Amino acid sequence: MNLKEKVIAVTGGTGVLGASFLKAIHEAGGKVCIIGRNLPVAEERANEICASGGSALAVKADVLNEDQVKAAFEKIVGYFGRIDGLVNAAGGNMPEGILQPDQDIFEMNIGGMQSVMNLNLWGTIIPTQIFGKSMANNGGGSIVNISSMSSQQAITKVMGYSLGKAAVDCYTKWFAVEVANRYSDKIRMNAIAPGFFLTEQNRALLTEVDGAYTSRAKSILQNTPFKRFGNPQELSGALVWLLSDASKFVTGTVITVDGGFSIFSGV
Repeated sequence: MNLKEKVIAVTGGTGVLGASFLKAIHEAGGKVCIIGRNLPVAEERANEICASGGSALAVKADVLNEDQVKAAFEKIVGYFGRIDGLVNAAGGNMPEGILQPDQDIFEMNIGGMQSVMNLNLWGTIIPTQIFGKSMANNGGGSIVNISSMSSQQAITKVMGYSLGKAAVDCYTKWFAVEVANRYSDKIRMNAIAPGFFLTEQNRALLTEVDGAYTSRAKSILQNTPFKRFGNPQELSGALVWLLSDASKFVTGTVITVDGGFSIFSGV
């Protein structure tokens, strides 16, 4: 289970979970392409990987901008010569996509909900259209999407995010079948559904200004059998497995990494 010499592109590579994905791919022997809107952070992470003996390239692109994603793809292929895998890690939540308990449910921010859904769904589809086409027409490859607990259960406040991630689950299964019907086993698509991890997108929902847990965070921990939040590196095993040849007969699957949250009834 390794990624030796495989060229893997990671969207959202400048985020908290993205950082752990880059490290995991590098440590498994892969060549890392870091795609994000924050170029200085992407370059810093690429330099760290190169300094430790790896190979990495930083590219600036907004996953919702098709022209920017195409330009990123061209730069990556021009540098490495090919693409073997894609991790669609760009996504997350934003304040305008949250409905607080004291807000009127019939006066929600429709535009905000749509923006969050678009980021998570189309921010997954657009890179797949561009990078996936190259993989299908060349040596094949593996695509890994990032799902969420909110796609499996009703989680209050985050409707836009929940809709986006539920759509990602649907897309993962749909695309896996459709691409297999056209290209046999050359392209695989799977997803990882993380439990609750502290990231920049959810920090305001889970921690107070002083760092103490909010009542929402305490409820999550109460309903997580492991009674803790996940550490980003705990997603590495599932990620490397799905990207590697060890999972060559796996497609259309959503791997849950959640400390038991999704299976616990609360009783």
